[in-house]
Amino acid sequence: RAFVVRMAAAGVFACALVTSARADILVKVDKAAQRMTVEVDGQTRYVWPVSTGIADYDTPNGAFTPFRMEADHYSKEWDDAPMPYSIFFTKQGHAIHGTTHASIGRPASHACIRLHPNNAKILFELVQQNTKDTRIVVTGEGPPAARHEGAARRRQAPVRRYEEDMTFRSIFAPHNPYYGGPGLH
Repeated sequence: RAFVVRMAAAGVFACALVTSARADILVKVDKAAQRMTVEVDGQTRYVWPVSTGIADYDTPNGAFTPFRMEADHYSKEWDDAPMPYSIFFTKQGHAIHGTTHASIGRPASHACIRLHPNNAKILFELVQQNTKDTRIVVTGEGPPAARHEGAARRRQAPVRRYEEDMTFRSIFAPHNPYYGGPGLH
């Protein structure tokens, strides 16, 4: 009789271990805010900045399930670009992955969802343990094309006219505060 009680207790304990290993994971991506929120069993665990698709390559909205994961992936479409800790969520190749680009926090990708490699590793390991219980939900408006065109215009060097002041500072050190320039931003 004591043996049966011990076996029953061991069975209950084993069931508790199996149940506790399972977790519902919700990865919410807000394209307008360029933020990812990761919830585990309904509790917010992480909030990270991300980079989603630019205007011509908008990240698709919807609810997805991860179906393929690769810790060390290189893009076959984009010049073997490194995509560490890739979590693929569409058959077209959209993925959440790490990046070392300084673009985190603004739209800059070719429709993937980029995040810092340390955060990508944390997410990858979490999802890897609970792939079937993970949902990825992408919402929000994509970036308007005008915003990107305006940014490109701002990055272009201004055309100097002959009539402008041609001082030493304006020619050789326009950004050096020592010579009266505004300094680098």
